[in-house]
Amino acid sequence: MSHHSDDTMLIATSDSFWEPNNFKRTTKRIEDGYKLCNDLMTLVQERADIEKAYAKSLKGWAKKWNDIIEKGPEYGTTEAAWKGVLVEADRLCELHLKVKDNLVNESIHKVKTWQKDTYHKSMIQIKERKEMEDAFKKAQKPWAKLLAKVNKAKSDYHTACKQEKSASNQERNATGDSSFSMDQKSLLNHSIIPLITPPSKKLKKVKKMQDRVQKSKE
Repeated sequence: MSHHSDDTMLIATSDSFWEPNNFKRTTKRIEDGYKLCNDLMTLVQERADIEKAYAKSLKGWAKKWNDIIEKGPEYGTTEAAWKGVLVEADRLCELHLKVKDNLVNESIHKVKTWQKDTYHKSMIQIKERKEMEDAFKKAQKPWAKLLAKVNKAKSDYHTACKQEKSASNQERNATGDSSFSMDQKSLLNHSIIPLITPPSKKLKKVKKMQDRVQKSKE
C-alpha cells in the first residue's frame, strides 16, 4: 500500500464557516439579537419597577412620620429638622419616579421601536433570518455538490486502500503457504492484482475534485 505525505488534505475542516450549513451560526445572531432586545427591555423594566417601589416606600415612610410628628410633642426648630428629612424624602421620591418614567418612556420605547423596525417576526420565524439563510444556501449550492463528490471520492479512496492492504496480506500469506498449489496461487494473484492498483487512481480523483471545489469558490 502506498503512503502519501499530504494526509491533511483528507481532513475536513467541519468547524469552518465555509462548510455547508455552518452559516447558521451566523444567521442565529439575528434570532439572538431579537431575543436580546426582549431581555434588555425586561432588564430595564425590572429596574423601573425597583425605582417605582422605592419611590412608593419613601412616600409611605414620609407620610407615616409626618403624621407622627404632627401628633407628637416635638416642636420648634427640632420639629422643623425632623420634617426637613421628610421633605427630602418626598423630593427623592419624585426623582426616582422620574427615573422610572425615563426608563419606560425613553429607554424601553427606543429599544422596542428599533426591534420592530429591524426584525419582522412571524409566528414561525424572523423574516431577516430566513432571507439570509436562503441567500447562503443559494450561494453554497454549486460547490456544496462538489464537496459531496469530494467526500465520496475520499471514501472510495480509503476503501480502496483497505482492499489493497487486505489483498497484499493475502498475497503474502499465500506465497509463503506451501499448501497452496501453483494454480491456486496464480488464480489468487489474478483476483488480487485488480485490488492493488486502484488507490492511486482514486487519489487522483480526490485531488481533481478538490481542485474543482477550490475553483468554484474563486
